[in-house]
Amino acid sequence: MANYLASIFGTEQDKVNCSFYYKIGACRHGDRCSRKHVKPSYSQTVLLPNLYQNPAYDTKSRLNPGQLQNHFDAFYEDFWCEMCKYGELEEVVVCDNNNDHLIGNVYARFKYEDSAQAACDALNSRWKEPSAELDRELELATKKWLRERGRDDRSAASSPTPEPENPRY
Repeated sequence: MANYLASIFGTEQDKVNCSFYYKIGACRHGDRCSRKHVKPSYSQTVLLPNLYQNPAYDTKSRLNPGQLQNHFDAFYEDFWCEMCKYGELEEVVVCDNNNDHLIGNVYARFKYEDSAQAACDALNSRWKEPSAELDRELELATKKWLRERGRDDRSAASSPTPEPENPRY
């Protein structure tokens, strides 16, 4: 019996463990899946979910196929160089699938498990402090957005919000 269970582990025949999650680290059912999602304690592969935002799926994007390819190439090169800081990479896979559980997932497979663990630790503890210049730009952009919609301080004084005729409370 144990040999049979070992032979079907992670396959479609396995009624306990999710074969999709076992193979790719993502399941279309997410937390609602009736099967168990076994997360490995160590691996050569690091999954970065929803990292690549493909502009082809953005309805407002007006990029032609050449520009889309350049966008992807720039992302791929940047990601590869960033991951090489942690160890020798064997493969990077970017999912170009429009399903919610796969869209933008990036898989980085390292030669050694220690390198994958170093990348995972470093990426999970990463935090970028916003600069004063970025804070100033965001503040100005927010004020402009509010002013354009009549929601800034000056607009509120000149046109107060009327009381509702039929309050719901």
